[in-house]
Amino acid sequence: MDNKTVIFISGKYRGKTTKEVELNIFLATEASKKLWKLGYIVICPHLNTSHFDGICEDDVWLNGYLEILKRCDAIYMLNNWLQSEGAIKEYELAEKIGIKILFQSSKL
Repeated sequence: MDNKTVIFISGKYRGKTTKEVELNIFLATEASKKLWKLGYIVICPHLNTSHFDGICEDDVWLNGYLEILKRCDAIYMLNNWLQSEGAIKEYELAEKIGIKILFQSSKL
């Protein structure tokens, strides 16, 4: 991938406690930093709308991020993505429309 590749971070955001949410945001932040250093242009929903809970219905966030994902070149699945209904839907959309799928557990 070249330095013009836009990559979308996908993984668990929610948690049972504030501490769990903060951990998920931290994990996404660390992955974002790594990808920026590798030359990707990174879209990280965890950071873009962190702590916006309750402002809108959940489907507003998911539908908005699915639309943003359609405009990306790749998706980066965090290790915790299977614990997130939203991330699963993001993966399914990426697969359906042919966006390159990368996994955190794989070497870049």
